[in-house]
Amino acid sequence: TSILGINDSTEEALSWGAKIRKKLKAVAPFLGKFRPLVGQCCHQCTPESLGQKLLHKTPSLGFQNLLCVKETHTRYRGWLVRRVCCVLFVLGRKVYASSVGDRVNRIYSTERYTKVTVNMDVREEEEEEQRAGGAGRIVSVLQTVVSPALLRLASWMLLKLFRLMFYSVQVNLNQLATLHRATQLNGPLVYVYIRQSALDQALISLTLFFHNLRVPYSVCPVQVRHGWIRAVLQKLGVILLPQHAATEQQAETDSSYSLIMTSLIGELLRAGESLSINVCVENGHGGQWLARVRQTVTQGLVPAVSLVPVGISYDCPPQQDTLPQASMWSVLRFVFSLLSGDHRGGVRIHFAQPFSLMEMCDSGKCRVDGRCPLQELLMPVIQHNRMDSIFGQKDVSWLLPPTYLPELPQAEREMTIALTLHLIHSVTSSMAVMSTGIVSCLILHKHRRGVRLSVLCKDVCWLLEEVLFRNFDVGFAGSLVEVVYFSLSLLCRHLLLAAVPPAGDPVLTARPEPNALLTLCQQCELLTLVFIHEAVGACAVSAMLREVAGCGGGGEMEFDVVLGQEELTEKSLQLTHLLPVGLIPPCQTAHSFALDAVDSMVRCGILIMEEVPRATPVCDYWRRQGVLSWTATDDPDQSSDSDCEEQDKRSYKLSQPPQCPELLFFLCSLLSTQLRALCWTIESLHLLPLPLTESVCVTQLHTHLRNRAQLDKVHHGWTHSHTPMRTYTHIPPLRVLIEDRQTEGVYLDTSPVFLQPENKQKLLHFVSQFLYS
Repeated sequence: TSILGINDSTEEALSWGAKIRKKLKAVAPFLGKFRPLVGQCCHQCTPESLGQKLLHKTPSLGFQNLLCVKETHTRYRGWLVRRVCCVLFVLGRKVYASSVGDRVNRIYSTERYTKVTVNMDVREEEEEEQRAGGAGRIVSVLQTVVSPALLRLASWMLLKLFRLMFYSVQVNLNQLATLHRATQLNGPLVYVYIRQSALDQALISLTLFFHNLRVPYSVCPVQVRHGWIRAVLQKLGVILLPQHAATEQQAETDSSYSLIMTSLIGELLRAGESLSINVCVENGHGGQWLARVRQTVTQGLVPAVSLVPVGISYDCPPQQDTLPQASMWSVLRFVFSLLSGDHRGGVRIHFAQPFSLMEMCDSGKCRVDGRCPLQELLMPVIQHNRMDSIFGQKDVSWLLPPTYLPELPQAEREMTIALTLHLIHSVTSSMAVMSTGIVSCLILHKHRRGVRLSVLCKDVCWLLEEVLFRNFDVGFAGSLVEVVYFSLSLLCRHLLLAAVPPAGDPVLTARPEPNALLTLCQQCELLTLVFIHEAVGACAVSAMLREVAGCGGGGEMEFDVVLGQEELTEKSLQLTHLLPVGLIPPCQTAHSFALDAVDSMVRCGILIMEEVPRATPVCDYWRRQGVLSWTATDDPDQSSDSDCEEQDKRSYKLSQPPQCPELLFFLCSLLSTQLRALCWTIESLHLLPLPLTESVCVTQLHTHLRNRAQLDKVHHGWTHSHTPMRTYTHIPPLRVLIEDRQTEGVYLDTSPVFLQPENKQKLLHFVSQFLYS
């Protein structure tokens, strides 16, 4: 067997394609038989918005490739039109122009800004001048407008740029028709998306512009220093950070900036403008802008606002610009890196059904439960093995830190956090699963040691059916040969091909390199959400087997072990509290999610219910000589709807089919990335020279985890260094790391509880029990 390395050269890429196409056989198209309806709003929190039926199943308008502009998209025909059709198409789009007018005067005359100005301490002239100077520097941000001429020029340039980067940008025409109807019924729209690259907002704006929808004002969380770049972006409706603030966090701590931005959002929505807000799952940035939108509605500036979750999926996500401040050189380097890519993928954009913000927050149907710190939920389990404390909801107050909008009441802050959680889950649920994600998931989590091409094709069909069955859409179509070949062509730089002589089935495996494993891991992150119930349930079963039978991991499986429902639910509930936000439906309690995770093990065939033989049936109505009598008492503790005794606790055992262990290990492996990162973090804490600031701590921890991954030759455990930091540090969670607020900033240090080796070992054992290796 010879191992053939894959690099960027065209010759080897063609050789790769030739070897694969020899072994693939064309099959009938398997897509189009069933396409799930994704993007529907929550039936529990927004039933009225769901009842409007803006998102119709029929008739289906199909999909459109934004990059394919022809003369048929214009009003003209002819030889010359075919050569300038892009220009004519852009000139024919409708642009909703906006102007600054007296926006600045209206903002400074608002009650909110006047109240803060009056409350300033006039005796401290230096501080007053400093605040006034800060407010003066913010005035330039208020000059943001949408210039029709510049918007048309930028859209034409983006169309040319995206044609060089992507082979297609697909949008659902039914969803865009829904947006047209929503703009006529429910007032201004606020688009919410999860930031994956610097191109997300450009793709959203270009899509809306091409379909004659209002291009939204967008929020840029990155500092832009270059003068003419700031001027151009402000003319395109981009709300930038003030020049005196290095980061968004520093800007939000300025009371003048916070109040002026709140007033700016109110003025834009009152003028009927749309907004586009990005939410970051790792650090919670973006929640403050949702709070400002909600303040606008509660104060009566606008009667109603509709929120639109937007899911963007990439075959190959563009490389992220890592520079903290965007300069001219960084922009040119970023554009060059985008254009220099040899492997062009596709993009799928999903606009979910708009729902009313007022209905979500004011109807009382959105869950705003009293959440408990993670320390109170899990520490009794870790230290004393007590299970009475795990039945609660995890605190996620870091999504809207107390330094952001300090004037916001606690009830409003909790409602905004619940709204942010709901939108994060809605966005991720609306994203389409791409073909590269399916292939990467199979290679990383099901066939770690390699897989034959014929087996991979069968598994692609199997995994595709499972994804569609769980009501997730996919971002590709065609025959099996097209889908597999296209995915492997995009991923060839991160894979190895072993050719078996003389004409055997090729074997594929992942390159044992951190960058290659990182890319494959990022490709298949969405599959974890698709199978989150099954993954949690499988890890709970694996943890039970470690305790009961001692056969966890890849050891010999004992099928005669009986597992209790209560114990499985408790294990699932413990693991649920360790998961990052966005994976669990926010309208569902953690305990209900754990019960569903156990039930999913039965549905997928891993567990079967154990039947316990009884001498007497549970509901023995014949004990009363065939007469069903009813109690006449009014005591609710003594009455019931039947004569059934208390339902016995269920028990399960592993099913006997030979594919059961393989499926169990595959589902366990889906969460191995996050769990391995948590375990390595616990082991690496003593290597950090604490106390450190959070940014420095994350950087050093990332280095330690990367070195550990290279040493242990296991994949992508170091890629989630932000996940353990969020789990261990934020207000207050497990208090493994505690916050020490000083004048220079916030420092992280090890908690005295976990300075003791036995407590640290208990924590490591608690996390590692769910880890499949």
